[in-house]
Amino acid sequence: MKPKAIFNWSSGKDSALALYKILREDQFEITSLLTSINKEFQRISMHGVHVSLLEKQAESLGFPLVKIKLPKEPTMEEYREIMDKTMNEIKSGGVTHSIFGDIFLEDLKNYREEQLSQIGMKAVFPLWKRNTTELIHEFLDLGFKTIVTCVNETYLDKSFAGRIIDQDFIKNLPKNVDPCGENGEFHTFTFDGPIFKTPVLFRTGETIKKTYPKPKTNEESENGEYVFWFCDLILK
Repeated sequence: MKPKAIFNWSSGKDSALALYKILREDQFEITSLLTSINKEFQRISMHGVHVSLLEKQAESLGFPLVKIKLPKEPTMEEYREIMDKTMNEIKSGGVTHSIFGDIFLEDLKNYREEQLSQIGMKAVFPLWKRNTTELIHEFLDLGFKTIVTCVNETYLDKSFAGRIIDQDFIKNLPKNVDPCGENGEFHTFTFDGPIFKTPVLFRTGETIKKTYPKPKTNEESENGEYVFWFCDLILK
């Protein structure tokens, strides 16, 4: 009997490729997809994708969807409380593993492993330490299709939001931008590929600018703000 696992689904390309690899290796029984959403705006955290498209994704992928509903700006204490409650409920159903699409952020990996170990679960990282240039080319070669829903203006300008990732997109990326956006340079929504029964149909809406305050440091009282551009996707 295969161990049961929850799959942490962001709606983007790294999640899609990680799920593809997990399904191909057939070592786990995936019980459901787990996604964090902003309950006020009904959108996926950071990716900005409306929950209606997320639900269509899960339907096409053929898995139940578990939504972690977070407040607009949760404190770390609130976040941990919600996550602990959710993960303990998931564990009570016999789930022993939690799968992520992370690639090389050590601090994030360590955090996930530490939090899961506290409730007796293990983390799995199918893409860990893979070369990100190779990964994005593999993703495209497999026939996946994904669109950029959010860009961090620190790395990319507004014109990159709403673009389909293809070979031209990769060539246009500045040298300081990871081709998989692993440092948070951009986020995506994957709408078709070998693990989808049918494509998720949508149209693009307006591109919206949003700002978030940078954390204050001891050296400066004001650190400015982060600027992000979000391309709205509207379900057909």
